[in-house]
Amino acid sequence: MITHPAYTVEPWSVRETHLDLNVLAQSESVFALANGHIGLRANLDEGEPFGLPGTYLNSFYELRPLPYAEPGYGNPESGQTIVNVTNGKIIRLLVDDEPFDVRYGKLLAHERELDLRAGVLHRRVEWRSPAGTSVRLRTTRLVSFVQRASAAILYEVEPLDGPLRIVVQSELVANEPGGPQEDDPRAAALLEAPLVSEYYFDRDTRVVLSHSTKRSKLLMAAGMDHEIEGPEGTEYGTESGSDVGRVTVATELADGECLRIVKFIAYGWSSQRSLPAVRDQVAGALAQARHTGWEGLLAGQREYLTRFWESADVELEGDTELQQAVRFALFHTLQAGARAEQRAIAAKGLTGPGYDGHTFWDTERFVLPVLTYTAPAAAGDALRWRHATLDLARERAVQLGLRGCAFPWRTIRGQECSGYWPAGTAAFHIDADIADAVARYQAATGDEEFEREVGIELLVETARLWRSLGHHDAQGGFRIDGVTGPDEYSALADNNVYTNLLAQKNLREAADAVARHPRRAAELGADLEEAATWRDAADDMIVPWDEQLGVHPQSEGFTAHEVWNFEAMKPEDYPLLLHFPYFDLYRKQVIKQADLVLALHWRGDAFTFE
Repeated sequence: MITHPAYTVEPWSVRETHLDLNVLAQSESVFALANGHIGLRANLDEGEPFGLPGTYLNSFYELRPLPYAEPGYGNPESGQTIVNVTNGKIIRLLVDDEPFDVRYGKLLAHERELDLRAGVLHRRVEWRSPAGTSVRLRTTRLVSFVQRASAAILYEVEPLDGPLRIVVQSELVANEPGGPQEDDPRAAALLEAPLVSEYYFDRDTRVVLSHSTKRSKLLMAAGMDHEIEGPEGTEYGTESGSDVGRVTVATELADGECLRIVKFIAYGWSSQRSLPAVRDQVAGALAQARHTGWEGLLAGQREYLTRFWESADVELEGDTELQQAVRFALFHTLQAGARAEQRAIAAKGLTGPGYDGHTFWDTERFVLPVLTYTAPAAAGDALRWRHATLDLARERAVQLGLRGCAFPWRTIRGQECSGYWPAGTAAFHIDADIADAVARYQAATGDEEFEREVGIELLVETARLWRSLGHHDAQGGFRIDGVTGPDEYSALADNNVYTNLLAQKNLREAADAVARHPRRAAELGADLEEAATWRDAADDMIVPWDEQLGVHPQSEGFTAHEVWNFEAMKPEDYPLLLHFPYFDLYRKQVIKQADLVLALHWRGDAFTFE
């Protein structure tokens, strides 16, 4: 997108100078707003056209069956998919009875700007209707970092060249239709009308809708309230039903007059609390947002981000595109986890439903190192979420005939959701990624309470997995065979370098933790004798070496495989997983993730310069 002609390069903003409907879905992700608890895709205020509609609550999901042609022991029976919840972004506009739609009439101007310091999305539109009347629309959207259950939109309309009759319809919409089902396995499963109405209410300018999911039995509520400023004679009406709530504002604007609406939006959900409790939580969040007011929400957002950028900003000279990219990436990383507060951080954050909203090893391997040094409380909360799922990981290890814990390859709630067993069963490196994130967080923060209550238990149980998964061979080396490393094109490999080196570090970190906290370790059934077996395994860990080539192969025997015929590939053949059988990828020298390079990066201490 940064090479698209509509996008400018600026140090603190991402700006789209005109609307290109061909990249609407991409722009909805680029301009998405979230706080780790609520996520709003950057759909146009009027709701249509859209690439993919989306409003998400962290870890609010529905269950779906995972069918198998041939069932196998240990395969998960149920998947989890993030739900597109009640949409509170929609504000429709009628100009002299003509619905505002960018596909009709004439767009005189259209600009959107994601302000990385203010944490808001601005939109400015000038539009001439098919009937020839012209209007200017300005909106600003935010998802609050300070009040995590709240979002807000400032919506302003004024005539450009003469008086206008204006109607604005502000809506809450549940079970809105989504985009088309895709064949790409990375896309989300399509859920048809996943929400069941439980309650709806309207009074004055407030509407609250409550729904539940059919299978996961989760309960949620969404609410909206408004402040309306317009010329004398401005009127409004409110209505609600099972899946729709609407506040309709009607007025007449003369030259120089403006209709100004502030829309406050709030969400709440629970797997345990009652309908009245969730409903009242949303009512309370709306009351607090109205009490704070639009200007107060803006000020709180900027103050929060000022503190973040003081510690997180990376200043570059000589490459303005890279400067923008780094700040954009930091901002979206913060949005993914800032207020997740002991819930998962998904692969797409809360910007879209890709990968079904699941969290993978990417959270601990790529996201938490950044958050550890820029927003450490968010990193600690993400690890507390992993700790909260530890009993499920222990159950999975028992199911696989192992000790310790086996964390899921992909999940929302903590259960394994991958029906593809070479990843869902054999990608054990996620345990070491979690352990590495624990050790990094503790080293960076010195949080002793976290180490005693969370860190040591995660380290001990992951170390136990490695000790039971691997074995000493006849030459005394410690082997970890038949695993899938980060490279998904090389499944069930022996002695994957990345896995072995991260497991080695995991084992040593766990042994050190037992030595530091013998009393807490004893409560976990761990002692110095068990820790000594971890150190032995770490010291004897096999790291394959190809003597003839003078390199470490990605895994044992990898450099003996046939080289993939890249010369025969056409651009449309990529990604290869959509056009070639996995068995062929597995037996050739072709990789999807360069996990040997990643091992050099994360375990640079294990290699000599040569």
